Amino acid sequence: MAHKQHPLGSGFTPASTADEVLAGIDMSGKNIVVTGGHAGLGLEITRALSKAGASVTVAARNPDRAAAAVRGIDRVSVGQLDLLDPNSINAFVAQWLDSGRPLNVLINNAGVAASARVVRDARGYEAQFATNHLGHFQLTLGLHPALSQAERARVVNVTSGAQRFARIRWDDPHFTTDYDPDVAYAQSKLANVLFAIELDRRWSPEGIRAYAAHPGVIVGTALNSSGGQEQLRAMGLIDESGQAIINPYTGRKTPQQGAATIVFAASNDQLADIGGVYLKDSDISPLVAEELPMTNDPGVDIPAEAAPHSIDPQSARRLWELSDKLLAEPLRSSSTQR
Repeated sequence: MAHKQHPLGSGFTPASTADEVLAGIDMSGKNIVVTGGHAGLGLEITRALSKAGASVTVAARNPDRAAAAVRGIDRVSVGQLDLLDPNSINAFVAQWLDSGRPLNVLINNAGVAASARVVRDARGYEAQFATNHLGHFQLTLGLHPALSQAERARVVNVTSGAQRFARIRWDDPHFTTDYDPDVAYAQSKLANVLFAIELDRRWSPEGIRAYAAHPGVIVGTALNSSGGQEQLRAMGLIDESGQAIINPYTGRKTPQQGAATIVFAASNDQLADIGGVYLKDSDISPLVAEELPMTNDPGVDIPAEAAPHSIDPQSARRLWELSDKLLAEPLRSSSTQR
């Protein structure tokens, strides 16, 4: 798989915006689902794809809130989806399949960030892994018929540079011991990449290609503000007065810049015959050294490129098999354990 991790020379830069990436691309007639497509990065993805002509379905846990957020954007509808609730996922899938519509692009964007104390779903699974990976895994497999129905469909998993700092905890992915919220988040983002690698291997013969796309650190979004201003200042994301520090060349981006890599994965013809790759800065990421220190020092720029373990095909197959097994487990309760 590593041989595919070479930049294309796409012509875009870290500062490119979603509108710039979509310039001249007609998405008319394309059906797109964006999970969490009503807030932060997701809202910008929805707006840009609608502007290019696509019909976008925003999948959201709170449909009323989502509908208010996307009001006025053309060709956008809202469906209820709670990625921590397997029944909710099944209901969304059934509704889509019953409509008979092909699905041209699925953007698995929604996610939760690190929580100081462990949160578990109805199966007892750690919530970041369950939401960011397993929920999207179940959703994607359920929508497989609609993706197959479309010609040259794409699945885009929104990941993070945090994927570099994790390994899958094969014997304890749900942190029954030694819970660390940052490690749990990084594991879920690594899972997003490995899922794209294996999905592309399995489904590319049907014309379905998959990508893991790193948008950068989106300064000011709720997901990245959860640690409070002190943590954001330590990471070099805000200055002493609390103002956002935007520098796309060090990975600190606006939502418009962050959405660029996502819509590049969803639309660009340069990827027509390539899948199973990790993207950043609206191009295929290069492959860099395996080990890097993890630091929040704002004076140190940590590369967010692909690492060998993040695109390892054997790990990707193993994660798919583990995910299948985990989804087969019965629910322990009817609600999330908080």
